[in-house]
Amino acid sequence: MKAEDFDKKFDGGQSIIDNLDLSKARRPEQEQKRVNVDFPVWMIQSLDKEARRLGVPRQSIIKMWLAERLEKIAS
Repeated sequence: MKAEDFDKKFDGGQSIIDNLDLSKARRPEQEQKRVNVDFPVWMIQSLDKEARRLGVPRQSIIKMWLAERLEKIAS
């Protein structure tokens, strides 16, 4: 499909999803990269306690708190 036809279809409010190869789609700057971090036992216990209270995994607490902190210093 030519770009012009694709644009017309999109601009006309038609679905373009069938014209996309979603197997190669990515979200820039949202790719995951694994890192290892060592925490003192007391910190892990506190993280686990808060994660249980909120009903989420420990990793979610860590990501959320880091994201909040990074947004705060970026603004």
